[in-house]
Amino acid sequence: MVKAKAPRRTLDSYAVKHINKIIKAGDCVLMRPADQSKPQYVSRIERIEADARGGNVKVHVRWYYRPEESIGGRRQFHGSKELFLSDHYDVQSADTIEGKCTVHSFKSYTKLDAVGNDDFFCRFEYNSSTGAFNPDRVAVYCKCEMPYNPDDLMVQCEGCSDWFHPACIEMTAEEAKRLDHFFCESCSSEGQKKLQNSQAASRHSDTK
Repeated sequence: MVKAKAPRRTLDSYAVKHINKIIKAGDCVLMRPADQSKPQYVSRIERIEADARGGNVKVHVRWYYRPEESIGGRRQFHGSKELFLSDHYDVQSADTIEGKCTVHSFKSYTKLDAVGNDDFFCRFEYNSSTGAFNPDRVAVYCKCEMPYNPDDLMVQCEGCSDWFHPACIEMTAEEAKRLDHFFCESCSSEGQKKLQNSQAASRHSDTK
């Protein structure tokens, strides 16, 4: 006679004893990779379930991918703590959880006073089959027209409010840090034209 599969029940929360943390659905966690030379995996817990006696705890997770794990690979504008929320779901033993972490929105991450080891950010959802991103377009900045990388120093033009990488405007990072005011090339030449026009108008009125 075939033994009926023991029913499993959903848990609201679970105490992971080896890390002394309580986890619940919606939490982001660090998980042990099979290859110890690789960085910890990051996932979001969708559901926690256990057997009838409360043992054999499994977590249903949705994986975050690092840029280098995506089809297109890591690009210049990807931050060192950037993750993509994928459509890859999985079931893992709760024993593989090595810690809790926080995956911030891009906006929240850029406002952090200090970034800890367990702080990450996500601005894209990622389709692991097609390599497509959502959203498929983001704002670009600077002359190089690249999306913002929060790891990179940028300076803001007081004229047009666009942001620029020091290297793209032939400036060192140290020089950029010492700036009190900055106007980009376009705004500087526009300001110069206005100044010349106003001086010409002034001379014209003087000769009347």
